[in-house]
Amino acid sequence: MQGSAFTTFDPLARLRAAAAAREAAGLRRRLSPRSPQDAALDLASNDYLGLAGDPRLAEAAAAAARTWGTGATGSRLVTGTTSLHAELEAELAAFTAAQTALVFSSGYLANLAVVTALTAALGGEVLIVSDERNHASLIDACRLARAKGVRVQVTPHGDTAAIAAGLAGRREEAALVVTDAVFSVSGDLAPVAALHAIARHHRALLVIDEAHSFGVFGADGSGAAVAAGIAAEPDVVRTVTLSKSLGGQGGAVLAAAEVRQTLVDTGRGFIFDTGLAPPAAAAALAALRVLRSEPELPARARGAAARLAGIAAEFGLDIAMPDAAVASVILGDPLDALAAQRTCAEHGVRVGCFRPPSVPAGAACLRLTGRATLTENDFRVASRVLAIVRDHCRNTAQAGKEH
Repeated sequence: MQGSAFTTFDPLARLRAAAAAREAAGLRRRLSPRSPQDAALDLASNDYLGLAGDPRLAEAAAAAARTWGTGATGSRLVTGTTSLHAELEAELAAFTAAQTALVFSSGYLANLAVVTALTAALGGEVLIVSDERNHASLIDACRLARAKGVRVQVTPHGDTAAIAAGLAGRREEAALVVTDAVFSVSGDLAPVAALHAIARHHRALLVIDEAHSFGVFGADGSGAAVAAGIAAEPDVVRTVTLSKSLGGQGGAVLAAAEVRQTLVDTGRGFIFDTGLAPPAAAAALAALRVLRSEPELPARARGAAARLAGIAAEFGLDIAMPDAAVASVILGDPLDALAAQRTCAEHGVRVGCFRPPSVPAGAACLRLTGRATLTENDFRVASRVLAIVRDHCRNTAQAGKEH
């Protein structure tokens, strides 16, 4: 056997060097396990309605575990569909004005399955028009579809004219427009009604990821599509997570019967994945019923986010008023964002820290999430910590000028 030309190549050394470069740029990620005794004020999680620790959800999950066991035991098409799954799908569809619902083990997988299955089933040439700030799951779904010959056109954030032009000038017969409803970092709302009008005019399907709008946006938390009056339209496909406002785990697709059947028949992310565990399905069902019985929760979550943003703005921090429950303080440099996050943690507040590739270069930020259960004392603590962040930013800027 001839000797390899790469006998001196050390793959692990290459990985260590890449990790060191990420460390120097402030792009290293680390796991930070929480403990039950953790008393930090949580302004980082997606538990917008404060239901993740709700005893009603815990009891529903425990009862399901006693009845069905801890796992689904197989894919949805084999043994992984229980009566809980069917009940959850029926109630999700009814609450969101959808014709049907289909539950997945995660919202990420639901997005992958929808985009790849629809583009494959439409056949021939297909164009996907995607907002540049869409969630990674939609971006990855587009990349998977592109591998099968689908053309993807990424448009500037919120630019409806660019979307219309892309659809009008396409050579492909079929097309999808994909967008977040509420963007996960900037927290702004997509113009979903306008997007639907554009998509329909150009005979395209509109796919909306409602991960950050479901449970938060609209009078009852049923989402942006319901609020815009387009939820029941057959050319609108929505995905939701069960892990944010509903405080649990999983995802779902809300769509016309034809779309649901396409996913059941051809969606690889549905066919080959183990079904959502029954305790998680039961917890989501319990959370949905809490949301229906306590319709004030969405407005409280939005109000909490607006109040946090207002506090930050009063301190001169770069923040926009949120449309839902997400607000981000733009700091720019990843190292500055990391330092500000550590400062918050040292003062008992947990915040999100978003750096490239989660955000564009120069847009590293602290993400604050409002929660329906925040108290007056929580806002006082947040105010004190944001004042410290403001001072940290001023000191950093001054040090930069001196150098």
